[in-house]
Amino acid sequence: MSWIQDVLTAVSEMSPAARFALASAFAFAESGLGAGMFVPGEVAVLALSAGTEGTRPLLALFLVVAVSSSAGDHIGYFLGIRYGERMRETRLVRRIGQHHWDRAQVLCHRHGAAAVFLTRLLPVVRTLTPATAGVGSVRYLRFLPASLAGAAMWSALYVSAGSLVSASLREAETLVANILWVLLGVAAALTVGVVWWRRRRHRTP
Repeated sequence: MSWIQDVLTAVSEMSPAARFALASAFAFAESGLGAGMFVPGEVAVLALSAGTEGTRPLLALFLVVAVSSSAGDHIGYFLGIRYGERMRETRLVRRIGQHHWDRAQVLCHRHGAAAVFLTRLLPVVRTLTPATAGVGSVRYLRFLPASLAGAAMWSALYVSAGSLVSASLREAETLVANILWVLLGVAAALTVGVVWWRRRRHRTP
């Protein structure tokens, strides 16, 4: 638990601008085409949220993460429009897995722009769905609200989870400290009892 506390302390000592910049970069990369496979965006947002205290800073972090995550979606969307069906044969998609692309494309054909929202929590597929939306000629005015809604849901989930982790750790530290004091008290009482009993025993003829 000590290393977790070290991480949270380091995050809390960052300037708000640095914390928001990191959160933005990780959220953008997490939603960017394929980058979400290699960048631990969820872990980073959790840690940055856990090291942030106060309602306003957390709300600001939520907005930064949501907007940046949606911006990452847009990279895939516009690449999909630009390259069309050729996207499936690119080295990046082959490296990620064409079966993931096919799954994202099926969902996009079935649900349209809503697939961008519905797949937000699906590993790998979520980074490809915006691109398949672009390939499938999903209108931007439909893509945008789906992307913003999905990004807001993702941001709310991980920012609130990070805040809960921080609160749980503080409660755990208090609980552990109280238990240690109780154990020290019990140990002291037992020590005093043993010493008293031994002295009484030695005095008894």
